[in-house]
Amino acid sequence: MALKTVNPTKTTAWSKLQAHFKTIEHTHLKELFAQHTNRANEMTIKWEDFYVDYSKHRVSNETLDLLLELVNEVDLKDAMSKYFAGDVINKTEGREVLHTALRNPKEAKVLVNGENVMPEIFEVKSKIEAFSSKIISGALKSYKNQPFTDVVNIGIGGSDLGPAMVVDALAFYKNQLKTHFVSNVDGDHVNEVIKNLNPETTLFVIVSKTFTTQETLSNANTIREWFLNHAPQEAVSKHFVAVSTNIEKVKDFGIDEDNIFPMWNWVGGRFSLWSAVGLSISLAVGFDNFDKLLLGAHKMDEHFKNEDFDKNIPVISALLSVWYNNFFNAESEAVIPYSQYLNQFATYLQQGIMESNGKSIDRNGDKINYQTGTIIWGEPGTNSQHAFFQLIHQGTKLIPAEFIGFAKSLHGNQDHQDKLMSNFFAQTEALMNGKSEKTVKEELVAQGVSEEQIKELTPFKVFDGNKPTTTFLIDKLTPESLGKLVAMYEHKIFVQGIIWNIFSYDQFGVELGKQLANTILKELNDENVMNNHDGSTQNLIDYYQKMK
Repeated sequence: MALKTVNPTKTTAWSKLQAHFKTIEHTHLKELFAQHTNRANEMTIKWEDFYVDYSKHRVSNETLDLLLELVNEVDLKDAMSKYFAGDVINKTEGREVLHTALRNPKEAKVLVNGENVMPEIFEVKSKIEAFSSKIISGALKSYKNQPFTDVVNIGIGGSDLGPAMVVDALAFYKNQLKTHFVSNVDGDHVNEVIKNLNPETTLFVIVSKTFTTQETLSNANTIREWFLNHAPQEAVSKHFVAVSTNIEKVKDFGIDEDNIFPMWNWVGGRFSLWSAVGLSISLAVGFDNFDKLLLGAHKMDEHFKNEDFDKNIPVISALLSVWYNNFFNAESEAVIPYSQYLNQFATYLQQGIMESNGKSIDRNGDKINYQTGTIIWGEPGTNSQHAFFQLIHQGTKLIPAEFIGFAKSLHGNQDHQDKLMSNFFAQTEALMNGKSEKTVKEELVAQGVSEEQIKELTPFKVFDGNKPTTTFLIDKLTPESLGKLVAMYEHKIFVQGIIWNIFSYDQFGVELGKQLANTILKELNDENVMNNHDGSTQNLIDYYQKMK
């Protein structure tokens, strides 16, 4: 069954929100806290090892009630039941959206075309477990009968960003295998990765659903050519494995059919790290930790599916995002993890969020006249405090921010952890409260600054505050807690898409540039192709041809 199509701006709740917005638009967070003394407790969700504080947002209880009215009017519950049941909610591509099935327990039942897919999922999981164990233990050796020392993941988009982010995030749990990622078709990238590798002890994992992706196949062929300069043809089958649906093309590449890990049409690329696309994760941290990642995601699935909306972490997070995007006209959101392990987290979310919800046509096929997808960006704290926080604190743009922190350090250095977390807490407080003119003047007087200088400097040192933040305080960065966090953002994307009345799971906008690139490539290779480029593009192509 298809998703319902409800234009959010035509709902009663949206009209009420517009009227309410005018009453609260200029209200300061300090006022909201003064008016509602129990605000910090009431606007907090405690769930498992997550403590989520959204009290530092420019919302009142009335705002939240109206936002909850909105999700009920667009019938989020109905959409959720279709999402988890395996209905074809990716209508434009005729696909189910079932990455959630990949982390279900074995006894679950999920039907695709009348067939329960859980046995097949667990068959692939068993294959991942067996293969990972043999590589990690050294039982499965290279063509020179040596244990593998390095693993190179070759993929792009969801076949790279998810595994790369997770392997980086779980570096504390890594085994002896060194893991590398090749994604960009830039030849300098692939050559930088392979130049220090030993071909005799390196395993290559090619991840491509169709085994036709230009970037991935170009890199795979370059690496195979390099490998064959050091090894015989028959060694390819021992050193290359693939995650793909195109068995014939994979076999033509030289990969043994036993070393092909299947994918499914009902898993979108940007949500595929839970599938065999996560093979590099399992190799890097062991299957047990990969399985704990899946368990954490499943727990978040259950929370999202069963919790009331007013205590539902993905729902509240999505509603706050819609509030700022569609009423305050805030176009971007910052994601600030206070953990260096999560240095690729915002990059990973950029694909998930912007590729999913960057749409301007609604589910009826009509042009949209309201804002949809938000721009996502961020870097780890405290590095980001010394970079872009100036803009968030004193710039002209309203930028809601999500702060993610962990109570416990993995290596146990309490001195560093206390310094890190003191910044974590201080920044959200500073963004909320700002610094008044009175406080600035008092500080300058205490410093012995002259009256003339005080008058001159004061405007530059005043912070308005009233900058909204959500705080995710999590016990510790573990495979399970990371799984929960990633799944939370996946469900947030889903809720946003339902509210905005768009199809979140296609990505046709990615295709046009690819098509044109293939045409231009023929020109660059001196093939006799006649194209009607615009003047700028033709000049650039001509100039490049002269320079290369």
